[in-house]
Amino acid sequence: MTSTVQSSWSITRHPGAAAIAFALTAALVAGCGSSDDTSDNPLSEDKADGSTVVVGSNNFAESILLADIYGEALKAKGIKVTYKPNIGSRETTYGLLKNGTITVLPEYNGSLLAYLDPEAEQKSVEAVNAAVKTKLDAKLTLLDSAPAEDKDSVSINAETAEKYDLTGQSTLADLKDIAPELVIGGSPEFQTRHQGLLGLEKEYGLKFKSFKALDAGGPLTQAALTKNTVQAADIFTTDPTITKEKFVVLQDPKNLFGFANVTPLVHKSDLSQEGIDTLNAVSAKLDTKTLLDLDSQVQLENKDPLDVAKEWLNSVGLD
Repeated sequence: MTSTVQSSWSITRHPGAAAIAFALTAALVAGCGSSDDTSDNPLSEDKADGSTVVVGSNNFAESILLADIYGEALKAKGIKVTYKPNIGSRETTYGLLKNGTITVLPEYNGSLLAYLDPEAEQKSVEAVNAAVKTKLDAKLTLLDSAPAEDKDSVSINAETAEKYDLTGQSTLADLKDIAPELVIGGSPEFQTRHQGLLGLEKEYGLKFKSFKALDAGGPLTQAALTKNTVQAADIFTTDPTITKEKFVVLQDPKNLFGFANVTPLVHKSDLSQEGIDTLNAVSAKLDTKTLLDLDSQVQLENKDPLDVAKEWLNSVGLD
């Protein structure tokens, strides 16, 4: 879900290029979205001082965009905000939330539950959120989920779809006999997660020819799928490149990828009730169609996510 255009923003905020970003000047880092409120090093463990809300994001474009939306909404209420963008995967950000380095993080409820309890069933948004709250560290809390949903998917490229006569109505089960001929790509974590290769084998019996470690649905994954370096890949369902490149998203009847409603996860002692109410108001306004449109502006039109965030908040009266 990161930009397909190699701008300075995408380079500095993109997974796999983090080392480059940290080697650049502080001025360049500060200029990459979230403007002058961005921490130079997103992995630094400087704690919030109680008067500042630290908004973090994972290492893909939609998370960075959502963090900018949360942060700018909070700033509109007079709350002091700093940003730690493009930190990494959930395996990193969850720990930073627990120790108070981050105050707020855009999360996906079902994906978070799968991380906390890989065996948990996901039958409804309400049930998922209730289950997450029982598993969370005591210092953390989950706020209201948005109607907007963005989940992992196994998508195949147009060439593979044509070769095996697969369409948008095809399911993951239809890959069982084909998978040994296919290379699948995704983030390194996708190889070891239940909502990844482990679950695909357990739930659908899929054993792929090989796995290629790329990024979290970003340009490396998109390019590999487009060029047929991989024939299947973990692509997020609100990724505008699905339409642009004619990728085919396979149906998931066993709901392996669960629910993935955008939901703020917060270190509760560092966020005021006004801050909580503000983020819940953002969730109430954000639906899937809107999220896809905002993603398209960032990823296809190469707009700065901070500008996109500000424009949307203004359009819904939350600025």
